[in-house]
Amino acid sequence: MASKILVYGDATSESAGFPERLREQYDVVVPANLEDGLLNLQNDNFAGVLLLGEESTAPGSLLHASGILDQIPDGLVLLDQDLNVLWCNSRVNELSAGCRANEDPTEILGCNFYTMFGTPEILGPDFCPFNTAMAAGEAAKSVLRIGEKSYFELHVKPVFRDGADEMIPVFLVVIVRDVSAEVLQKQKLNAIYHAGLELGDLSPQEILEMSVQKRIELLKQKILHYTQDLLQFETVEIRLVDKNTKQLEPLLAVGMEPDAADRDLVASPQDNGVTGFVAATGKSYLCEDTESDPLYLPGAPGARSSLTVPLILHDEIQGTFNVESPNTGAFDENDLQFLELFSREVAAALNTLELLVAEKLTTATENTEMILREVANPVDEILNDATWVLERYIGHEPNVSERLSRILKHTRDIKQLIHKVGDSIAPEGRSYSVSGRDQRPKLKSKRVLVTDSDDAVRQAAHELLGRVGCDVETAHNGEEALLMCRRFDYDVVIVDIRLPDMNGYECFHQLKEIHPDLQVILMTGFGYDPSHSIVKARKEGLKAVLYKPFRLDQLLTEVETAVCASSDVTQESASQ
Repeated sequence: MASKILVYGDATSESAGFPERLREQYDVVVPANLEDGLLNLQNDNFAGVLLLGEESTAPGSLLHASGILDQIPDGLVLLDQDLNVLWCNSRVNELSAGCRANEDPTEILGCNFYTMFGTPEILGPDFCPFNTAMAAGEAAKSVLRIGEKSYFELHVKPVFRDGADEMIPVFLVVIVRDVSAEVLQKQKLNAIYHAGLELGDLSPQEILEMSVQKRIELLKQKILHYTQDLLQFETVEIRLVDKNTKQLEPLLAVGMEPDAADRDLVASPQDNGVTGFVAATGKSYLCEDTESDPLYLPGAPGARSSLTVPLILHDEIQGTFNVESPNTGAFDENDLQFLELFSREVAAALNTLELLVAEKLTTATENTEMILREVANPVDEILNDATWVLERYIGHEPNVSERLSRILKHTRDIKQLIHKVGDSIAPEGRSYSVSGRDQRPKLKSKRVLVTDSDDAVRQAAHELLGRVGCDVETAHNGEEALLMCRRFDYDVVIVDIRLPDMNGYECFHQLKEIHPDLQVILMTGFGYDPSHSIVKARKEGLKAVLYKPFRLDQLLTEVETAVCASSDVTQESASQ
């Protein structure tokens, strides 16, 4: 019996007579229209399809429907107006397998599209893609979620035929693409970001009430929780580098052999295993097979593969993060990427913890700093609100304006008095730094305004800059910062580029209009700057940028540099 060929389209002068020549070897079927042709494909077996006409390829182009369409990596489905399957390629069988009660591929034909995929959840952006395509006559797009980890992207396009007065939709062509890997990866990246926020989420009150050891234990619990539940790594080892001795001190070890967890290691590429190599070079290391890897030292019981990444903050290696598995080749490039991202959050959290848990130098200093910490935010709120009200009464109510001005003066005096008391009872030569560096005398009594919508950042600014003698005030948004700068003089203004009411460049530009010589520092998290505030501001004279989370010494250095520049401008103006 001869193989069947479906011939569709209007023959051109070049292709005239070609169907007749095919009849010598094939059983040729010529449908009257597209609808009949599609029904023929649905109900019969064809060796190929021949397309004729100006838009087709040259005569003799046979599209082997049973071969080429099955090689497409995406599912291809033809639906009628009731969303019943008229035809599909084999990829659809693979994607829908497990969603149907009967896994016989022939049962798909005539089945409703949604029924074919069980009970999928429509995630959008179009929640009625088939209706949209039929009604609008245009392509529509949506995503289906099936179960917990399967996501299919749909591209729906209608097929029309000529009616008496209009084009009538007859079929829907649907491309089904498995996007599970992409969606799950995005979800994991988002989860890692939120995990990073949670790692460093310690309120000032918690820090005040918890001992150093309790803070460390809390952070270790959080790291372990996210490593196991989010990254799904059961065996974990974290070591921190002692900057003086290069020793790799154990911070966290779960699932490791006791001897391995207590092993003495230093940051060296030789004779200190994978951990020492990573700590010395700052390069991640993927060990596919522990039995043949020359660097690997026994760690977890029965481990056959491992993954080790450095803990890096601001290009400085803080330590190592190691996970192991009993399976050979258990980790891939995705695991490496996720662990590197998570390790950055861990490094930032450890750095924040190091800054926050620094012990107070004396009992007197502790009491002074505690009072300043408790008073700082209420004082700033009074300053922000009173300045806002004063701006609206100036020129209208002289008495009210005068009283508000006194409120502002007395409010600022409160912090000054606390500072004076603290200075009078502090020991001679008192200094503060996480690393024990001397206090920076150039920052003494310098006025700094910090503008950020994050309460934790404003609080940290008071604590960190206040300890070296700066007179710190804060603003929640750009409007408050502008009002404060119109009312008071500052040596330095630090502005986050993402404010609720304006971006960093807009705030920078308006601050410069108020005080052209004002020293402004912009802040951004991990270099994130969608509005290009930093680039624009640099064109107008911006000198300094802080990338959160930053080390204390970086913050102090940038503020000190700005203070010196401000002093130079002031002296130059005075001499003129």
